[in-house]
Amino acid sequence: MKILLVYPETPSTFWSFKDALKFVSKKSAEPPLGLITVAAMLPTKWEKKLIDMNVTKLKDKDILWADYVFLGGMNIHVQSIKDIIRRCNKLNVKIIAGGPLFTTQHQDFLGIDHFILNEAETTLPQFLNDLEKGTPKLLYTTDEFPDIELTPIPMWELLEIKKYASLSLQYSRGCPYDCEFCSITMLNGRKPRTKTKEQFLGELDRLYKLGYRGSVSIVDDNFIGNKRKLKEEILPALIDWLKKKKYPFQFITEVSINLADDEELISLMVEAAVTSIFVGIETPNEASLAECGKSQNQKRDLVDSIKKLQRHGMVVSGGFIIGFDNDPKDIFDRQISFIRQSGIVSAMVGLLNAPTGTHLFARMKEENRLLENWGGNNMDGYTNIIPKMNYRDLMAGYSNIIHTIYSPREYYGRIKSFLNEYEVPVWKSQRLTLTEIKAFIRLLWLIGVLEKGKRYFWKTLVYSFFKYPKKFSLAMTLTVYGYHFRRIAATI
Repeated sequence: MKILLVYPETPSTFWSFKDALKFVSKKSAEPPLGLITVAAMLPTKWEKKLIDMNVTKLKDKDILWADYVFLGGMNIHVQSIKDIIRRCNKLNVKIIAGGPLFTTQHQDFLGIDHFILNEAETTLPQFLNDLEKGTPKLLYTTDEFPDIELTPIPMWELLEIKKYASLSLQYSRGCPYDCEFCSITMLNGRKPRTKTKEQFLGELDRLYKLGYRGSVSIVDDNFIGNKRKLKEEILPALIDWLKKKKYPFQFITEVSINLADDEELISLMVEAAVTSIFVGIETPNEASLAECGKSQNQKRDLVDSIKKLQRHGMVVSGGFIIGFDNDPKDIFDRQISFIRQSGIVSAMVGLLNAPTGTHLFARMKEENRLLENWGGNNMDGYTNIIPKMNYRDLMAGYSNIIHTIYSPREYYGRIKSFLNEYEVPVWKSQRLTLTEIKAFIRLLWLIGVLEKGKRYFWKTLVYSFFKYPKKFSLAMTLTVYGYHFRRIAATI
C-alpha cells in the first residue's frame, strides 16, 4: 500500500500564530501529531508520505501516487477538508478519515470511503483486519477508551521538522472535569489515561536523536489530570533526563487553575521546564462559572492564583468566554479589568459556542437555541447559540474587549505587569540563538518602525532591557505574539 497522510490548511486564528511565524522563518506553529501517530500504527511495509498543507502544497501528483489518502482535522479545517475531499474524488483516490472532527460530525461529509472514528488504537486495527480480508466497512466506531500505553512513538521523520516552530507529543488523554461547553470528556473520557515513564522519555529520546532542540508542546487537555503520577514518577524522571541532556527542550501544555494549590507540583513542573501553560479562566463571574460546571475555578481568587504561577516561573496564557446565560451587563468591563490585573499577556477571548456532542450542545438543542455548526475558531466573533443577552449588545461588548486588550497601550502594559511578577527559572539559558537574533532584527523593523503604536514598543523594550535583562528575550517574544494578535483583532 501507498498511503498519503494529509493535514488540512489552518486559517489565520489565535492559535495559528501565522503573523508571528515569519519572525522565526517557520511555516507552522505545530505539526499534525495525530496523523504521524496513526502512521506509526500502519503496517511497516506500507509506504507513507505526509503532506501538511500548512508547510507544503498538496499537488495532484501526490494524491495520484497514493492507494489511500488518510485525512484528519478539526472544526477549524472544514473548508480545507471539503476541498481535499473534492480533489480526491475527482482523481478517484479513496479517502480514509478520522480525528475529532469526523468523530463528532462524520455525517456532514460526503465522498469519504471509510471513517475511522474515536481513538485509532481501537478502531484502526479493526479496519486494517477487514481491509486485509477485502471487506472494509464504511464506519468504525467504539465506546472504548483504549490504554495509551499501547500507543507507538509518532513518526516524526515524516515531517519537515525545520519548518515548525515547535514539535509536539502527548502524555495523557482525558480530563477529570466536565465543563458544559467542552468536548474533551466526550472524546477522551473523564479518567485521565497516561503513558508510562519509559514511553514518555522514549519519545523525548527520539526527538533528541533526530537533532531537534527547542519548544515541545505536550498536547494534553489537562496535563495535571493525574497529579500523583506526575509528582512521583514522570516529573522526577524528566528532570533527571533534562539535566543529563542540558535542557534541550522547553515545554508548553494546558492545565487547570488548581495547579496553583500544589506548591510541590508547581516546583517540579518548573524544574522540568514545563513553564508555558494555557489555563481556561473563562470568566470572573461566579454565576457563569457555576452555569458551565467550572467548579475548579470557583471560590478562589483567580488573579492571585495566576500571579502565584507567574512568580514561580510560569508564563500563563488564558482562555476567556463571553456569552454565558448568567453574564451580567458589566461583564465586558469586568473581563477587561481581570485580564489587565492578571498580567495575562496572551488572552484568548471568544464567544460561547456549543461544539457537537457537548452537554451545552444538548441543552441548546433542547431549548431550541442551537444555530448551525460551530466553525472551530475561538476568536471569529461567531456563536452557534442564541444568547440570552441582546445580540447587538453582546457583539458590541465583545468587539470592545478585543480591541481594548490588544491595543498597543493595553498589550504592552500587560507585558510590563507580567515582567514585574515573573521569576526566571534557574535552568533557563541566557544565550541567544541565531534564530532569536534574526527575529529581533525583524521585529525592530516591522514593529519598531512600521507599526502604529510603536512608541509603546520602544518604551517596553527600554524598560525590559534595563530593568529585567534576564527577561528581555521573553519580553520580545511576547511582543511578536502581540503583532499576530493585533492582526486577528483587526478582523473582529
